[in-house]
Amino acid sequence: MSTDVTSDANGKPESGASGSVASAEATPSQAPQIPASPGPTSPGPASQAPVSGKMSRESVTVIVTLLVATFVVILNETIMNVALQRLMTDLQVSASTVQWLATGFMLTMAVVIPTTGFILQRMSTRGAFMLAMGLFSGGTLLAALAPGFLVLLLARIVQAGGTAIMLPLLMTTILTLVPMSKRGAVMGNVSIAISVAPAMGPTVSGIILDNFSWRFMFVFVLPVALAAFAIGAKYLTNVGEREKTTLDVPSVILTVPAFGGLVYGLSQIGGAEAGVVPVIALVVGVVCLALFVFRQLKLQKSDAPLLDLRAFKFRMFTVSTLLMVVAMMALFGGVILLPLYLQNTLHLEPLETGLALLPGGLAMGLLGPVIGRIFDKVGPLPLTVSGSVLMVLTLWQFSRLDEGSSLGWVIALHVTLSLGLALLFTPAFTTGLNPLPPHLYSHGSAIISTAQQVSGAAGTALLVSIYAVVSASSNQVAGMQAAFMAATVIAVAAVVLGAMMRKTEGAGGHGGH
Repeated sequence: MSTDVTSDANGKPESGASGSVASAEATPSQAPQIPASPGPTSPGPASQAPVSGKMSRESVTVIVTLLVATFVVILNETIMNVALQRLMTDLQVSASTVQWLATGFMLTMAVVIPTTGFILQRMSTRGAFMLAMGLFSGGTLLAALAPGFLVLLLARIVQAGGTAIMLPLLMTTILTLVPMSKRGAVMGNVSIAISVAPAMGPTVSGIILDNFSWRFMFVFVLPVALAAFAIGAKYLTNVGEREKTTLDVPSVILTVPAFGGLVYGLSQIGGAEAGVVPVIALVVGVVCLALFVFRQLKLQKSDAPLLDLRAFKFRMFTVSTLLMVVAMMALFGGVILLPLYLQNTLHLEPLETGLALLPGGLAMGLLGPVIGRIFDKVGPLPLTVSGSVLMVLTLWQFSRLDEGSSLGWVIALHVTLSLGLALLFTPAFTTGLNPLPPHLYSHGSAIISTAQQVSGAAGTALLVSIYAVVSASSNQVAGMQAAFMAATVIAVAAVVLGAMMRKTEGAGGHGGH
């Protein structure tokens, strides 16, 4: 019961790596529907991707449940952005202190995501889902009842632990259940969760804060989270197989200073009062990341890495990951800079800013399924080249905005940028993950998600630093223009990488053989 597709020339590992990757884990190619360790077996129809034809009803139920849950947890990631000023007043804390509600969330994501490859292989689909939504729902309840800042920060950290598991779980499940001919369309639906949800966050929180206490940001999310938890508990079936992998404690310990140090250092180094601490964190992060990589390469010899880096032996996975890194650097920097421009230069209120950015987020998400279906027919190259060129041209136009620019033009540019990113994300995700054998699905998803977190922090740090330096010597408009010009230069790399994309077939059930 394996899929009928194998890696083509563009999907195979380079320099004979196929054998080493394939031999790393033979069992996924044999019978994915049978758990390797004791536990409930999954129904046959939902156990793996069918060779051809439509997905089973069970498979659709699993994916829709995970999509809804992912939408909820990602919506929560950005819902706090507009509320920080209110929280400073209500909780009587400084700006540097309240910022930890965002920084702590991001740090937790950066540390937990690299471990999700192990978590998803060790636990059943239902088990991983219940853990993720249990953490998220518990954190949301704790946040709604938080008596002070420290408890609220703890609640955000617990929420982040659940959020970090959801997206890799969704990606891994799609790769397991969805036939190759339908993956682009289904991955396009994922963009609704990862694009519309963060775009809606500031708008939703702005509406809530205009009418209710900040606690209602969590009160309104909690019933939806609990409903997703209950539906998943009742209907979610286990897919793929569980493996008796062992947890390498030194690797887990290294993830904290490695990924946590990188994300913290990059996110804080551009601040006005950064000091020497972020630089030290960044250096420690780089050193520990090198040690982490060395440790994983050593553990790969015994097939026991925490994060299996053999996914990089597949050329299209490497190219797609780099494309995602470049796109996220440009996107995250823009997400920070554009609200600053709208509020400081065009003098919009926070709610008006959220509403101005909403059309772009909706466009990116709603176009995702359409772009996914086009991808299934034409492959990645036309989409990634078009998307990267659009991104470069739009960021260049952003660098020409000034005090006299109209709000309508800014919204039109943001919608165009969102279209370009939509043309990049679905092909990059699908093309990168397609050639991986089943035992690398969860690791590949974890690698891409980790790269997104680190590159987003790096893009934010770089562009905000440029904005701050130029603004100090000139004015805010000049700072914004310089930062967007830097984002334009970064985005040129996406054009080169987009032109390197090629259609890949999947290793599927063959496991890379």
